[in-house]
Amino acid sequence: MRILLLCSSYNGLTQRVWTELREDGHHVDVRLSHDEAAIRRAVAATGPELVLCPFLKDRVPEDVWRAHRVVVLHPGPLGDRGPSSIDWAITDAEPVWGVTALQAVEEMDAGPIWGHRTFPMPSEPPRKSAVYNGPVADAALELAREVVAKAQDPAFVPPPVETFGDAVIGTLRPTMKQSDRTFTWEDPTDHVLRRIRAGDGAPGVRSRIAGLDLSVFDAHRGSATPGEPGSIALRRHGAVLVRTGDGAVWVGHARVPKGIKLPATSVLAGRLDDVPESLERPTGPSDGYREISYRRVGPDGCVGVVRADLYNGAMSASQGHRVAAALRHAAAQDTRVLVFEAGEVFSNGIHLNVAEARPNPTVESWRNINAINDVCRELLTCTSQLVVAAVGGPAGAGGVMLALGADTVLLREGAVLNPHYRNMGLTGSEYWTYALPRRVGLADALRFTSDCLPVGHAEALRTGLVDEVVAGDRAAFDEAVVERAVRLAGSDSYAAALAAKQAAREADELRRPLETYRVQELAEMSRDMFDDRYSYAALRHDFVAKAKDTSFDDPTVARTVREAEPEPAVAGLAG
Repeated sequence: MRILLLCSSYNGLTQRVWTELREDGHHVDVRLSHDEAAIRRAVAATGPELVLCPFLKDRVPEDVWRAHRVVVLHPGPLGDRGPSSIDWAITDAEPVWGVTALQAVEEMDAGPIWGHRTFPMPSEPPRKSAVYNGPVADAALELAREVVAKAQDPAFVPPPVETFGDAVIGTLRPTMKQSDRTFTWEDPTDHVLRRIRAGDGAPGVRSRIAGLDLSVFDAHRGSATPGEPGSIALRRHGAVLVRTGDGAVWVGHARVPKGIKLPATSVLAGRLDDVPESLERPTGPSDGYREISYRRVGPDGCVGVVRADLYNGAMSASQGHRVAAALRHAAAQDTRVLVFEAGEVFSNGIHLNVAEARPNPTVESWRNINAINDVCRELLTCTSQLVVAAVGGPAGAGGVMLALGADTVLLREGAVLNPHYRNMGLTGSEYWTYALPRRVGLADALRFTSDCLPVGHAEALRTGLVDEVVAGDRAAFDEAVVERAVRLAGSDSYAAALAAKQAAREADELRRPLETYRVQELAEMSRDMFDDRYSYAALRHDFVAKAKDTSFDDPTVARTVREAEPEPAVAGLAG
């Protein structure tokens, strides 16, 4: 079919639907919906048989939905209506939630039904982004395929929601306001967690900490010594532990009005002089907040697992130094396999918000890229063990290249990769000129980094970007990774595989030392950052400020800010 994906932004769900429907053989266009005129122009330009809206905040004009089949994927169960569906589901501790495919009509979210899915909600308050990027995205992809199949039948007529009887469990809910999200630090920890996590990502929840009005994000359950609710008990690597009515909550990130989201200790700088620092113990007991950890699993602890659970997958310079140290610790152990895993997002490379907030963002960006390069080097040079990268969530830019430092890359089915830097005005580092071509070949390495298009799991597997795709939800993926790593550690071919790895690394080093790739990449990156030759400063600022993209209508067209510029000479690709 000829399908138009109409979206408010080219977000992760839209990218996933685009990659997978194209894999199914359909012709899929994408257009951004800035206003009603843009919607009409998009439909006129593409002539679709089906208009599918995976993420649309705007109303579809009547002349469009009357003339075309327009189906909206709404992140709520049958009967649910309104723009704050997931926020309300988490706030109200709904036991079951869902996704509904409904036809666009005059009243938003009120059209006849093309399909629906439900899923259980966890009892522990989930983060909104985890619900959206996990079970909502999985259900939405299933529904997208179901809608396409039904749309190929011209006789199909979607039934009204009233015909579904007891399956209709949703209702009309208003846009959630800050007054609906409010809490006090005297409230129980569960209540505070649920309120903050229901607004995580955006818009956050307004609160007051250390005398400062701010919005809070990234909440984790903690424990604290007795004290006044709302007071800060401890700080640790950017987070602060705030006492509640019956315990405490770690707040990892915050934002002042009209500011940008940053680690909480940065926002509260100058107000924490009397707050003790709680050092992270990667192998000790956790109190609910730990960015970087190490554990051993399997018979006799044969597998070591380093986990870097970094908010939104962004890695600052200080975080990069700590991740590299954790990998060095893991490589020195008597394990046979090292697994590197991450949180909800695997990695998106450098921490643009932290860089933007520094007095000199360019210098901080330079420190940041060097720190992540150190992480990549630890993975690439670990020859005492076999290394597995577990990519359980989306990854972009240097985050993709980081994973390629492993011997084996496992990807969760549905996770989308963006192995390119150009949209941020950068040529990139993280040893990509070594790691990417050796996996996918020169032609695909140039295509991935130049076209700036998302790569779905099927293409990633087909091109060799990853070694295996693992189906199932996130919990099933994490379990499957450990099973595969333990099996690898105990396999009869382990010794031969390790010897082959060591020989290959030695041969590569003799042919061309690994550090020369880094030196050459950084020579280009220094021009990107300090000479700002491709508008990195403006692009970074717009990203951090969440400026609306109105520069072009089709985000899948391989156009960048550098389209008129010659390719930089990155000789590592030829090496």
